[in-house]
Amino acid sequence: MSIFIHPTALVSNKAKLGDGVWIGPYCIVCDDVEIGSETRLEAFVTVRDHVKIGRKCLLCEHVTLGQLPQDFGYKGELSWVRIGDGVTLRENVTVHRASGEGNETVVSGGCFIMEGVHIGHNVFVGPDCVIASKAGLAGYVSVGKKVVLGGLCGIHQFVRIGDYCMIGGLSKVVKDIPPFLIVDGHPAKIRGLNVVGLRRNGFNQQERSLIKEAYKKLLRSSLTLKDALSLLEQEKGNSALIREIIDFIKGSKRGISPWPNKKEKGLEND
Repeated sequence: MSIFIHPTALVSNKAKLGDGVWIGPYCIVCDDVEIGSETRLEAFVTVRDHVKIGRKCLLCEHVTLGQLPQDFGYKGELSWVRIGDGVTLRENVTVHRASGEGNETVVSGGCFIMEGVHIGHNVFVGPDCVIASKAGLAGYVSVGKKVVLGGLCGIHQFVRIGDYCMIGGLSKVVKDIPPFLIVDGHPAKIRGLNVVGLRRNGFNQQERSLIKEAYKKLLRSSLTLKDALSLLEQEKGNSALIREIIDFIKGSKRGISPWPNKKEKGLEND
């Protein structure tokens, strides 16, 4: 397949373009750039140096990739932006390079990133995530696979979000979100299991019940979180799903988002 470059686009002859790449009007593609086959850049897209884009991606108008990190600790070291295969970046999305020599800001394959989203330095977004318009991910945020972030939500730096979570629109997320949960609020609180997301991704009734009972033990019992983790590990530690929850919580440095009080919705629904 042939490569198309619009006459008004400025594309470095050092950039590496795969078969079938389509570059629209007024785009800028710098020297140290790799664009995978059949990827399409609409008008006014800017791809700075040290960016790798996968195959069959769509970058809409005014997407900007590879600008320097908004980090006072950045001292000019070589770092990267890496976009996986099959990623859609809608209008005005920005993805910044990482801080630290050789580090990357990553958007994994299959993600759908809606208009106006900002993905800051050293962020990792796992595969098949959906991030709605105007969400902002600060530096060093980590997002698991198949997570949904609602519009205008803000994710504090260094926060970790586990697999299959859903974050409500306008939420302010300042602490870690363990896997399989819904959070919402300002600041965000855990509201229950992401039941719809789990069903859509093939989790059966038995698996959902296992996850629900684990979280009740961890966050609704009279035990301390440390003691509840130890008990859950003894009783259910052989389950891969429970192991994922335990390991995530043990690895938390910012702490876990709070559970609702007794007057608020908990885990009643499945």
